[in-house]
Amino acid sequence: MVELPAFLDSTRPKVPDLSVPRGVTPFYLPARPVRGRLVRLGPLAATLLSRHRHPAPVRALLGQALALAAGLSTALKFNGSFSIQIRGDGPIPMLVVDCTEDGALRGYVRVSEGAQFPDDAVARQLLGDGYIAFTVDHGLDREPSQGIVAIEGRTLAEMADYYFSTSEQLPVRLFLAAAETASGWRASALVLERVAGAGGVGPELSAAEQEEAWHTACLLAETITVDELLDDALSPERLLYRLFHGEGVAVSRPRTLSFGCRCSRQRLGGILEGFNQDDLDHMAVEGQIVMTCEFCNFDFRFARDDVAGRPNPTEGII
Repeated sequence: MVELPAFLDSTRPKVPDLSVPRGVTPFYLPARPVRGRLVRLGPLAATLLSRHRHPAPVRALLGQALALAAGLSTALKFNGSFSIQIRGDGPIPMLVVDCTEDGALRGYVRVSEGAQFPDDAVARQLLGDGYIAFTVDHGLDREPSQGIVAIEGRTLAEMADYYFSTSEQLPVRLFLAAAETASGWRASALVLERVAGAGGVGPELSAAEQEEAWHTACLLAETITVDELLDDALSPERLLYRLFHGEGVAVSRPRTLSFGCRCSRQRLGGILEGFNQDDLDHMAVEGQIVMTCEFCNFDFRFARDDVAGRPNPTEGII
């Protein structure tokens, strides 16, 4: 079965057609070994986080993860998707978010039945012990690229910082925020990266001066507040100028983010056809098979008689 592009697939559910044209603002500090991205999901955060009726601490964690995925993926050159998957032994045993090369975002969390979520719960309390996997899926032509690290730290930002500090990649500082505001749920991220000395750094800067420039940029970034990150009225340019004007900050072309669930009746129907007939019979309730997209929380209903499936395995062959 040839899968149709999303815009031609009439079997897709009526999910929001929402884009944020200035979702990611890349920036750099001229002649300094520093670049970064400011992520503002804006109303897209409210749309993504309202697909399930999760408690506020769960939505906040998911919002931070969505902003983090957008911030990290837009630093990469790839065709496919970048994902963050977290598995732990806490009240949230699984969290998954991903962002495609063109900025389509989606995510979901799996919540343990009966779990309690205090309003002040931090990420470590929600996730427990486990691991975080950062994966770039390049499609069918190449094997995925993946990095896995144990969960360390109290907040999601600290957990991601730990991954970068233990990998062979250049230093990264992360600031994440997600909360319900007067305008609805909002989520944001500030990603700061140190680039290699040859990457546009002024030749007059020694290694020690480059280290000092990175340290200064980190100190300036630490002055950012949650309110500033989530304030729709504060433009990315104004916020970045407030933080780094002494370093001569410059912004690059912004990147668009959008509602990115890629489910469709055609795709899920193809999955059902891979089951044998006995399995399909067990799935059916009153002649209907219901498949729910975990990302957009949309129910797809299939009449059992419309799904052929594979023949049942032959038993008792000697």
